[in-house]
Amino acid sequence: MNDQDEICLCFHVTRSKLVKFVRLERPQRESQLSECFGAGTGCGWCRPFLKAIFQAETGIENDDCRLETMTPEEYAIQRGEYRKKIGDES
Repeated sequence: MNDQDEICLCFHVTRSKLVKFVRLERPQRESQLSECFGAGTGCGWCRPFLKAIFQAETGIENDDCRLETMTPEEYAIQRGEYRKKIGDES
């Protein structure tokens, strides 16, 4: 996925917005990325990816590289499957 692809599909927060937020605001915990336009506070699908972005930008080792290899279409499909699994059909 590239910088302009949405990571938080609920609130339309792009990867570039999240990266810029981490660089400028310097959050201490990945949960603080929710302050970036509400990222991660909707269905919850993007939380592991928010964590990966936080870790990558703060130099914390991260073995989750799914975001680097997924297309936006694959990401959206997997999110849809996740929402069905948790019973969130909206």
